[in-house]
Amino acid sequence: MNIDEFWELAFWEMTLRTVISFVVLLILARFMGKKQISQLTFFHYVTGITIGSIAADLAGESETPFLNGLYGMVLWAVLTIIANYLSFKSIKLRVLLDDKPMIVIENGEIIEGSLRKLRLSFNDLNMMLREQSVFSMKEVNYAIFETNGNLSVMLKPGEQPATKKDIQVSSPLPKYIPTEIITNGKVEEKNMRELKLTDVWLTRQLEQQGIARPEQVLYAEVQTDGSLYVNTLKNVGTK
Repeated sequence: MNIDEFWELAFWEMTLRTVISFVVLLILARFMGKKQISQLTFFHYVTGITIGSIAADLAGESETPFLNGLYGMVLWAVLTIIANYLSFKSIKLRVLLDDKPMIVIENGEIIEGSLRKLRLSFNDLNMMLREQSVFSMKEVNYAIFETNGNLSVMLKPGEQPATKKDIQVSSPLPKYIPTEIITNGKVEEKNMRELKLTDVWLTRQLEQQGIARPEQVLYAEVQTDGSLYVNTLKNVGTK
């Protein structure tokens, strides 16, 4: 076999391996669910890295037997799904796999033992509080270190922001969830149907803002009160 034949064989083999690995990884990710991404606990972190490493070896290492690598990747995903199902049924297994939340501040007092177990310094704790827009531990009533590494914070009553209920201001329920209706001059028909909005309504809303047709709109979004926020293609500002 000459060098040209070698490179041609490697190219097509690696292409096939990469495409199949990519497709299988997408399918497995769908089956494993959104928790694998949205709630990255230690267990899901290890699982994600392992499956990704197997997929990378399968795609880039011609020495790795293809079917062996594919089987290992699928098996890891199946074991993850089974573990998730069992942890849903068993609290003890859930704690074993994902650990449990730990209180680091209770009734305004820092729990030193929790910080030691978590290997969390005061600098780390202050940084996590600042990420929650809390700049002083004095403001905190409770702080809980969650299993996904995030910090949940309950402020002391005097530090909590006032709500509309507190100041006795009426707060009607929103009519809509803010949703895009037009992007780059194209009407999002699916969103229109979900919100039960008609083309007549859209035309009227645009005319009220001096816009003749949707093609003139860069972006339009229905607001909670039913009004329409619009950015035109000619002028980024709202008309």
